[in-house]
Amino acid sequence: MCGIVGVVSNAPVNQLIYDGLLLLQHRGQDAAGIVTQQERKFFMHKAKGMVRDVFRTRNMRALPGNAGLGQVRYPTAGNAYSEEEAQPFYVNAPYGIVLVHNGNLTNAQALKSELFTTDHRHINTESDSEVLLNVFAHELEKSTRGATLQPEDVFKAVAAVHKRVRGSYAVIALIAGHGVLAFRDPFGIRPLSIGRGTEGAVMVASETVALEGTGHVFERHVAPGEAVFIDLEGAVHSKQCADNPKLFPCIFEYVYLARPDSVLDGISVYQARLNLGETLAKRVVSTVPPNEIDVIIPIPESSRPSATQLAHLLGIPYREGFVKNRYVGRTFIMPGQGVRKKSVRQKLNVIASEFKGRNVMLVDDSIVRGTTSREIVQMARDAGAKKVYLASAAPPVRYPNVYGIDMPTSTELVAHGRTIEEIREIIGCDALIYQDVEGMKRAIGSLNTKLDGFDASCFDGVYVTGDINPDDIARINEARLGQEDALEEDTSRLALPNAQDA
Repeated sequence: MCGIVGVVSNAPVNQLIYDGLLLLQHRGQDAAGIVTQQERKFFMHKAKGMVRDVFRTRNMRALPGNAGLGQVRYPTAGNAYSEEEAQPFYVNAPYGIVLVHNGNLTNAQALKSELFTTDHRHINTESDSEVLLNVFAHELEKSTRGATLQPEDVFKAVAAVHKRVRGSYAVIALIAGHGVLAFRDPFGIRPLSIGRGTEGAVMVASETVALEGTGHVFERHVAPGEAVFIDLEGAVHSKQCADNPKLFPCIFEYVYLARPDSVLDGISVYQARLNLGETLAKRVVSTVPPNEIDVIIPIPESSRPSATQLAHLLGIPYREGFVKNRYVGRTFIMPGQGVRKKSVRQKLNVIASEFKGRNVMLVDDSIVRGTTSREIVQMARDAGAKKVYLASAAPPVRYPNVYGIDMPTSTELVAHGRTIEEIREIIGCDALIYQDVEGMKRAIGSLNTKLDGFDASCFDGVYVTGDINPDDIARINEARLGQEDALEEDTSRLALPNAQDA
């Protein structure tokens, strides 16, 4: 997952892009980058780290111009430890193009071979975003044939990209001397929205919160398969560039990834999480009688709306039992899960009075590895809870995600190949209640009946692009395990600034 933003204005955009990236910081903490354009020259600064650390006053002063784009990166493909793979990426022909990308290409290796043998283009990193940039650059060169660039040429190039590229991609590109381009894959898996400022600025961003938080009025979501080209005068041109687009947004955006104050594809993230709490209540009642639950406590932070709704519907007191240390940041750790346990206790502290002598129901947005859940359950017991029940607002995460979420391999997923009872024993809670897949889809999908469906592949194993087979999963697992061996930092979700803190 990554956060991307692009702006065309009649005033300098460096501060706007910086502010937009801060509002999208929850989507990526590994690296950040900004590029601006002035008089057909690009000015770029990017590095590993958080936005506030990557950009100092001297860096901002060196980013002049009235058009630009930026990205915050959380690595899901390529080499997470390479400074070179921070975005934006740049090619000098045709015209000069810089690009940022949120998502993950599922045919990146095949495209890389095509680019070398057929298109005669060189890829210098392991990033699929560089592959995507070069595919687009090659197709744009073919569509213009040296002529003056027109919006229709850009749309023709995007249409060709859709035919060659597979996977998920929300893209913003800046074409030197011409304008900013934004487009989504034909399934709309990753989000992208457009808004306009009072002074005429046009902004495109991953989430609506980045538009609203920088003073832009949300206009609409970019449709799946659609391309939007904003010329340097601020005129907006758009065209559907896919043959058979369908809207299948990633459901995990609503469960966890997006900020609760965002609206994605017509669905309020906050309302989606309230709805998940409502459907979860029915599951809880069938497993644990409400009179056996003394208090409902969320595991910070994304589970709060679901926990609030659950408590309201069951008539059980809602309490805050955990306090998150918002300033601990990432922890440099020794290898092994033992240190992850230590880091959980550094990042969460219990309010013992809310647990002592009570039957407590903990609510989380989802359970991935189960290691953090197990430690939190033990923390509740150590604080004096008589019984500890655990409810997940999402179904069991049983399958890897291939569309741009840093989801562990199958062997790392606590729910993969296990029954609910086996998972409960591993986590150590007295009862474990999961949302069911169809209930989750109904709860969120009811908020926008125009959706064609969801990508819920990490829950149901159905990959909407239709090009994923067991060999692909094995290759992805192998690549990820290679990165895990080099891991130096704790990247568990509790180690990262939460969407509500960003």
